[in-house]
Amino acid sequence: MEKFKIEGPVRLAGTIRASGAKNAALPSLAATLLTDEPVRLLRLPDVRDIRTMCRLLEHLGSGCHADGGEGTVLQRTGELPSGADAPYELVKTMRASILVLGPILARRGQATVSLPGGCAIGNRPIEEHLKGMEALGAKITLEGGYVTVEAAKLRGAKYRFGMVSVTGTENVMMAAALARGTTVLENAAREAEITDLAAMLNKMGARISGAGTSTLEIEGVETLHGATHEIVADRIEAGTYLVGGVMTGGDVTVEGVAPEALAPLVEKLEEAGAGVETSAASVRAWADGKLKPALVETAPHPGFPTDLQAQFMALMTQAEGVSTVREFVFENRFQHVSELNRLGADIRVRNRTAKIRGRSKLSGARVMATDLRASASLVLAGCAAHGTTLVDRIYHLDRGYEAMESKLQSLGARVERLDGDED
Repeated sequence: MEKFKIEGPVRLAGTIRASGAKNAALPSLAATLLTDEPVRLLRLPDVRDIRTMCRLLEHLGSGCHADGGEGTVLQRTGELPSGADAPYELVKTMRASILVLGPILARRGQATVSLPGGCAIGNRPIEEHLKGMEALGAKITLEGGYVTVEAAKLRGAKYRFGMVSVTGTENVMMAAALARGTTVLENAAREAEITDLAAMLNKMGARISGAGTSTLEIEGVETLHGATHEIVADRIEAGTYLVGGVMTGGDVTVEGVAPEALAPLVEKLEEAGAGVETSAASVRAWADGKLKPALVETAPHPGFPTDLQAQFMALMTQAEGVSTVREFVFENRFQHVSELNRLGADIRVRNRTAKIRGRSKLSGARVMATDLRASASLVLAGCAAHGTTLVDRIYHLDRGYEAMESKLQSLGARVERLDGDED
């Protein structure tokens, strides 16, 4: 099993370009199932989850291949085969596989998908997906670890999500794009990835308004056509490297990302005493003297993103005083705490609240990644720690960070990837 070997401490400094967002690319790939015409996706990140989704699309009868341009893929769906399904073997490692449910249902009138897996960060039910599709007229059956949805023809409806769900909003929005009549989705997710998917669907001929707000209106159409779409920048990847720059006393600029997508993080970095500078399509963050403690409470957009909680917690180990992090999105997303403590952090957790006592002198140690974002926090901590840090199970990182070691090396990190037999 591969691992990262990191020699610290280092000062991360320099400029990198943001990759396309994995969390936007996955629903965009699923959306290609809504048409039998070619769809060309630009800035598709080369990460494990994307390769898994491409294999799933190929299983469903689609061609998925690079067309020779940097970060581009040509996706040709053709007619979906009858009885198309998403088996457990393909979806067990990736929760986003559930996103094919809505498009297959809309195209074929029936879809069967294995209940998905993914990171062990807590309960992430698909109840909101299913209730939304039931509102559109679908019949739901759960049996043997699979969910089957059926509807001769979906019909527009008004549905209010019981809780904000990004993938739930995406799935129901895709299904409603081909429903008969108008669908109104209330309490919808507002993340940049929702806006990006709506923009892509509209290029394909959908009629969606309200993206970026809590109310979406989808006027159903008979068919969708092909299009070319560029995936939005990965705000979580960008935020990870900005945090790393500040944490190591460095100066990092991420290009190709809209500052408004990082507004919640920018606010907290400034609260912690970091310097931040933005332009139309870049964000720069640097250490500006001693770091101050901060209070972070995760929430759906426009709140502080749960996907940056672990990285920010690592940063707060270097602040003077006691910081507080409250996790309100996932109930089991503090698994990185024990590993950060192995590196010398002083973090105590009670229920959904973590207290971080800085300023800790981190020392290299062997640690184990438990999920995608926890992995990133351990890598950043390793860059700030004295000595050698080994981060095991970095396959979690490979699910969502494109060429992480290369980007870190370009910023001055001493990091290398080792195979399972090396220490």
